[in-house]
Amino acid sequence: MICPKCAAEMELVTFEGITVDRCTGCKGLWFDANEQKELKRKKGSEVIDSGDAATGRRMDKITRINCPRCQKPMIRMVDVDQHHIDYEACTTCYGIFLDAGEFRDLKNDTMSEYLRKTFGGPASGTPKS
Repeated sequence: MICPKCAAEMELVTFEGITVDRCTGCKGLWFDANEQKELKRKKGSEVIDSGDAATGRRMDKITRINCPRCQKPMIRMVDVDQHHIDYEACTTCYGIFLDAGEFRDLKNDTMSEYLRKTFGGPASGTPKS
């Protein structure tokens, strides 16, 4: 598979039986449907996100990409629990692409994010305008 952001080859990385694709160039991560949710629940899984967050922020500016799995245009989403994190999602195969550092960030909820989850709020991402 080829990275939708920098066109480098993707490599397979596995954590506790869940395999995802990581770009060998920008270190972005491709998650097939529900893999990100499963990995987020596993302690220590942020180790798969080995890329530099500064590189991730630069790559985050690239917003018009096609799904590396099915080649359909992806849409920009914002995480409902952590509004500063946006990512690309495929509406056909339901995979998502996170830039380097974003998965680590998702794993580290702030206190306000924890309270929002604990006391209510939507459970999935929302489209970003």
